[in-house]
Amino acid sequence: MARLTLEALRKEYDRGRVVAVEDLSLDVEDGEFITVVGPSGCGKSTTLRMVAGLESPSGGTIRIGDEDVTDQHARKRDVAMVFQNYALYPHKTVMQNMAFGLRMSTDLSKDERRERVRETAAMMGIEDLLDDKPDELSGGQKQRVALGRAIVREPDVFLFDEPLSNLDAKLRTTMRTEIQRLQNELGITSLYVTHDQEEAMTMGDKIVILNDGKLQQVGRPKDVYENPANEFVGGFVGSPSMNFLDVSVEREGDRLVLVGDGAFSYRLSESFSATLRESTDATELRVGVRPEDVVTASSGENVVDSTVGVVEPIGSDNYLHLDIGPDFIARVDSDIEPETGETVGVTFDESDLHVFHPRTGESLLYRESERRAAPTQQV
Repeated sequence: MARLTLEALRKEYDRGRVVAVEDLSLDVEDGEFITVVGPSGCGKSTTLRMVAGLESPSGGTIRIGDEDVTDQHARKRDVAMVFQNYALYPHKTVMQNMAFGLRMSTDLSKDERRERVRETAAMMGIEDLLDDKPDELSGGQKQRVALGRAIVREPDVFLFDEPLSNLDAKLRTTMRTEIQRLQNELGITSLYVTHDQEEAMTMGDKIVILNDGKLQQVGRPKDVYENPANEFVGGFVGSPSMNFLDVSVEREGDRLVLVGDGAFSYRLSESFSATLRESTDATELRVGVRPEDVVTASSGENVVDSTVGVVEPIGSDNYLHLDIGPDFIARVDSDIEPETGETVGVTFDESDLHVFHPRTGESLLYRESERRAAPTQQV
């Protein structure tokens, strides 16, 4: 096991015309499980391939433990990678597939390799499949073999490149739990790339969000969800996506009023107004509120009347599509079932409000929140 450190990592293509990864710096502590998520083309798989040694960085440094491996050949790096398509040799048995990496990277005898494979196969619950070939296995069994092949090497770093994307939803959930169990048991430093934000949120000790090759935010999943650094993160994390509204800021004594198109008007408390004024003097802002933080209400100062466009039942909840703003959704209990075209009142607590700069997209409350959360330093 070892710490993984990326310093100003950069990858360019086409003589610098395309920048896939731009100055990415990241620390993965010894034994930490980090999930990397972002839209297609954001640079997450390219980053993983550079760590594995399958791509050469255009700049920056990769360290595993205290060793600089930036220019080191992939075969010399103590990493094991699990691929999306399993990457099993079709003509080899499960035993041979799992032992192949040991034969190439260790000086263990044949008997020692076979014994280690059997121990790992027992851990993975595939000891009865050792004589089978890949075309005799199900998708879940193939993925267990691929995981076992990585585990048997006892690497310093695990790399996962969307390993569950080819599995059905139920099996994906099962394998997600299996990988977490193995991580807790083995404690190997891991970098896990996925396009599925649910996987990223539920599996990672920390979550890394990339967009256009740039790091947007890194932190504990709960912290990223509750305190997004910018509008992109706020909209990317969470399902359904965060609601956004363009608003004007009006002064009302010591309070601010956020006014949007139509009937939207929201009066902030004095304390919240003071915090916002410390962050910006802009009179045009973008505000965000998550669908699950929007509640129905019959009356009150900040209740907004809206028309129901569509009701989507999803079992435990209903999604109400409202005309407050573009694609505005309220996620409510399943027993709240208004008719299409009906007028309902909704509101939300100001503590659930996110405020973003309309041009840069940066959160105007993120730094303030970080400052308040920081421990007091002794002098």
